[in-house]
Amino acid sequence: MSKPSTTLIHHPYVPPATFAAPQPGVFKASTVFFADVAAMRARDWRTKAGYTYGLHGTPTTFTLEERLATLEGGTECLLVPSGLAAISLVSFAFLKTGDEVLIPDNAYGPNKALATGELANFGITHRLYDAMNPADLAAKLSDRTRLVWVEAAGSVTMEFPDLPALVNICRARGVMTALDNTWGAGLAFAPFDFNGSGQGVDISVHALTKYPSGGGDVLMGSVTTRDERLHRALKLTHMRMGFGIGVGDVETLLRSLPSIALRYAAHDRAARELAGWLNGCEEIAQVLHPALEDSPGHVHWRALCGETNLAAGLFSVVFDERYSTEQVDRFCDSLQLFRLGYSWGGPISLVVPYDIGLMRDASVARWPYKGTLVRFSIGLEDVDDLRADLQQALARM
Repeated sequence: MSKPSTTLIHHPYVPPATFAAPQPGVFKASTVFFADVAAMRARDWRTKAGYTYGLHGTPTTFTLEERLATLEGGTECLLVPSGLAAISLVSFAFLKTGDEVLIPDNAYGPNKALATGELANFGITHRLYDAMNPADLAAKLSDRTRLVWVEAAGSVTMEFPDLPALVNICRARGVMTALDNTWGAGLAFAPFDFNGSGQGVDISVHALTKYPSGGGDVLMGSVTTRDERLHRALKLTHMRMGFGIGVGDVETLLRSLPSIALRYAAHDRAARELAGWLNGCEEIAQVLHPALEDSPGHVHWRALCGETNLAAGLFSVVFDERYSTEQVDRFCDSLQLFRLGYSWGGPISLVVPYDIGLMRDASVARWPYKGTLVRFSIGLEDVDDLRADLQQALARM
């Protein structure tokens, strides 16, 4: 008879496979067993037809990938450790020495930093374009351009571009487009099918850290596409770069995902109410929220998101230029319910002041406002309580 240590490791009991519950099972594995050598040799890690190694997928990660693909209207999805890792995966999968990538000047800052750092080290050039001026994109496309990033709304400054126009320009030149869809989250608009036109981007990346998680406690990203050829290229790079994620975080996402539409709508309603209220405050020179008529790109938001009428839980304000940076910092420090912190999409409201002059290239497009900008991420607190907090902080300036 085997000793206890061997018996416990090779115990014969296998639970019945008929268990069903609201949440999917959690499978943790690096090693995956095969029935025999023939099965080991026949198994293909590039498909979801079977399992080969934990890094290439488990029932738990496959389930999340399939649900995210459905959320965004794609057919194939890959998970990576963060939203920035999703951007990196796309860039490394499709760019090589001598190629060029175009990035909107109002894009997520680390995307631009990746281009000036690692991509430049590999001999890949980049140029910034004005997302609010499709003609600027058209003029900057070259024979070396292999990839164009688009983002809606713009990071921090919240301008909403004419996405169909930008994508049409790229499509006419045979250039791939990739969208940072973290703001839209697969809910505000369909990234692969703008307004039912059949037109959309080639690739959608998503920082699952934000709305899909909803708790401010998970770092994860995804890359989704409808194109099997693109997915295979992404999958190969994904394997070679060794991207892996903790299955505990996958479990958290699977628990949070069913409520994303409810949470997104709640964030949206509260943000829109507070943005409208701040729009009437004499301390504020401009509120940047795509659903407000005087916000840059509102007409494009309405054209693309009019059917859903969703606009996330983010907005920024520009303080009147008579207020110094120190006074605006005092406003931020005086907030009690809003916490100072990066990211968004969680239950707690956040605030961050930004120096747009350090973030934008004046040669691409002139930033039209002179005051200090502050971005708000609206959480799930009571709106009246948040408004009172803003009011007392404004009084302390």
